Amino acid sequence: MLVKIEESWFSKLKVEFEKPYFKSLVAFVKEEYTAQRCFPPGNQIFAAFDNTPFDQVKVVILGQDPYHGPNQANGLCFSVNDGVLKPPSLKNIFREIQEDLKTPIPQSGNLERWAQQGVFLLNATLTVRAHQAGSHQNKGWEQFTDKVIELISKEKEGVVFLLWGGYAKRKIKLIDTEKHLVLTSGHPSPLSANRGFWFGNKHFSRANEYFENRGIKTIKW
Repeated sequence: MLVKIEESWFSKLKVEFEKPYFKSLVAFVKEEYTAQRCFPPGNQIFAAFDNTPFDQVKVVILGQDPYHGPNQANGLCFSVNDGVLKPPSLKNIFREIQEDLKTPIPQSGNLERWAQQGVFLLNATLTVRAHQAGSHQNKGWEQFTDKVIELISKEKEGVVFLLWGGYAKRKIKLIDTEKHLVLTSGHPSPLSANRGFWFGNKHFSRANEYFENRGIKTIKW
């Protein structure tokens, strides 16, 4: 089955693409994109993979669903296209970076610049129907992205996994915590952040400190 995805990921995941669940998932997604307005655009469904080849993955950030409003989702979790207003969670991520690293908040909410430095911005579910959060959950995406997390954990070493919120934290069971750094906190959404579960986690400086100690280039957050 032909899946348009970056070459190094294709070679690692081609067995997965041939499994019955994934073929059913492809059929579902094609039908949804034909009959409904869905996000992200079809050519950006695998943007996280296309922007961050397997060998370049240094950090994994896990989201749950793509944004479901017009022109927001670009295939990278928490990221929006240039010129689009920053959603509340992303505003809180930038606020934490500002406080943690003493750097200015960027004008654009497009996180491609992170992805190109090795930050793998993976949503557990890669597609969504417009204005219907969670509409493509439990169709097979989670089985696929769990396999991706397991693959990174198994075949790489020294990756920083940032697990924000209850959903992401449950993925720790897929990660070998002996050879990777796993940092957890509340979700950056206002509901969690405003109750004191997000701000002050210092995940961005802690990730860079980990890389510095290993002689690895840090991330320009």
